[in-house]
Amino acid sequence: MWMAAGFAMLESGLVRAKNTAEILTKNVALYAVASIMYLLCGYQIMYGGGSGVLPGLGFLIGADNSPEAVLAGEGGYYSNLSDFFFQVVFVATAMSIVSGAIAERMRLWSFLLFAVVMTGFIYPVQGYWKWGGGFLDANNFQDFAGSGVVHMTGAAAALAGVLLLGARRGKYGPEGQVRAIPGANLPLATLGTFILWLGWFGFNGGSQLVLSNIADANAVAAIFVNTNMAAAGGVVAALTTARVLFGKADLTMALNGAIAGLVAITAEPLTPAPLAATFIGAVGGVLVVFSIVGLDKLKIDDPVGAISAHGTAGIWGLLAVPLTNPGATFGAQILGIVVIFLWVFLASLLVWGIIKAVMGIRVSEEE
Repeated sequence: MWMAAGFAMLESGLVRAKNTAEILTKNVALYAVASIMYLLCGYQIMYGGGSGVLPGLGFLIGADNSPEAVLAGEGGYYSNLSDFFFQVVFVATAMSIVSGAIAERMRLWSFLLFAVVMTGFIYPVQGYWKWGGGFLDANNFQDFAGSGVVHMTGAAAALAGVLLLGARRGKYGPEGQVRAIPGANLPLATLGTFILWLGWFGFNGGSQLVLSNIADANAVAAIFVNTNMAAAGGVVAALTTARVLFGKADLTMALNGAIAGLVAITAEPLTPAPLAATFIGAVGGVLVVFSIVGLDKLKIDDPVGAISAHGTAGIWGLLAVPLTNPGATFGAQILGIVVIFLWVFLASLLVWGIIKAVMGIRVSEEE
């Protein structure tokens, strides 16, 4: 859950001072909206069973296994409420990614209305397809802790919003030149990155779901090491790439390199050796720099680099799974990437479009 603070600090550090309060409001509010919507219907859609393609439409999580039922042998040892709390933070993470990409120019209430639909319906449907036992899971799509289910999902929803929203005023010149709009508080952005780095041990390590025997405890230890090494590889690779491209070190690229490395290893943090995990993270770190520069050239304005760090690196992470996991195939990974991206992007585009038509999504110049 502390990753919510990491996203809040990272995003607020990378926007202008005048927009700090607004982005902090979005981050605390989206966490609350995600918690409520996932309780009302999201969790039941994601884990309530279904046809493989269409999830069941359930409401409110069922009662947890009571101590009496467990002792009597009537219930399992696995806690529904524990799983709910773990999973609700994943959906909040996906929504935080959207927050950063549309920063500094979107109406607060339009954003929160989208958050209701995203966390209650759009995210849980594709989550069901993989983690709820749907057709992507049946087709052997591998995504251990959510490079696609969480991170690429957030990036796809963000991209749809950014395309309809347009760029910030003054970001691109009349000749197409890109004008940098520096963040107001780089110590906060760096703190946010370190908080996310630490939180990722829960994100990936917790996805093992069991810690009560030697094999699972050793697996969690391996996941921790690989998660850390991927982040380290991402930082060094992004920093070096920025030095080559721009002639100087760039802190924001290094921070996004850490995030990109973490996102990349999330699809499969258990099977790589630590050195392989470092390499997977490093490739993410290189890709995120080129992706941020490329999106700017396309006039897709993403103030914090969220689409690149979570989307581009998420796709790479999914494609890297078969390199270390012999049970995975490139065909299944590509199927998952295409299906999740198209569903989230098109559904988000529709919802953003309706909100834009009904109440508008962009603040006025004066605001």
